[in-house]
Amino acid sequence: MDAGPPPPARARLSIGFGAGIVIVLTVLVVAVLVSALAPRGSSEVLVTDQGAEQSGSPFDGTGEPGDGGGGADAPVIYVHVLGSVARPGLYELREGARIVDAIAAAGGYTDAADPAQLNLARVVADGEQVYAPAIGEAPPPPPSGGAAASGDPGSSAVNLNTADSAALETLPRIGPETAKKILDYRDEHGPFTSIDQLLEVPGIGQKTLDGLRDAAVV
Repeated sequence: MDAGPPPPARARLSIGFGAGIVIVLTVLVVAVLVSALAPRGSSEVLVTDQGAEQSGSPFDGTGEPGDGGGGADAPVIYVHVLGSVARPGLYELREGARIVDAIAAAGGYTDAADPAQLNLARVVADGEQVYAPAIGEAPPPPPSGGAAASGDPGSSAVNLNTADSAALETLPRIGPETAKKILDYRDEHGPFTSIDQLLEVPGIGQKTLDGLRDAAVV
């Protein structure tokens, strides 16, 4: 059967041009869909500390309790984590653990958290409460006088491991500048284990230390 004469060149050109338009539009639609569905605003934290790496990122919600800190041989401490975290509660960490370890142990931040309000590099102390504020929420103020001495609930002594700058400034001979140096030392070296360790803080001498023995505890 005769198929008839081939379509004229103009008709073939029109068909080819139309097919090209369809292909281009299809590619554009796919590109727009891929762009719209791609995740935005994801956060990633690079943690080099071995304990924190085992605990997971505070942003990914995959942390496991009890892994953070200074290694398997370090003493166990207890930290209460609450606020905008996946699993608020009491966690065992190792001495030397940092805020990043505590948040990761509690499953990481929730979507409502404001990570900028916490110093993830700060070393946590045994018995400390770590609160992860939500966006637009102010963190609760720290205890005004620091923690009391162990075994003496009525003591007004300032605990060097939990006191903030205002509490440290209530100590004899301790002003804002020296209080900041104490906090910097604590952040870098971890909790104080002895009052005598204050001699390692720049600006604190033996005379100042002697005046602090009855006013400060660890």
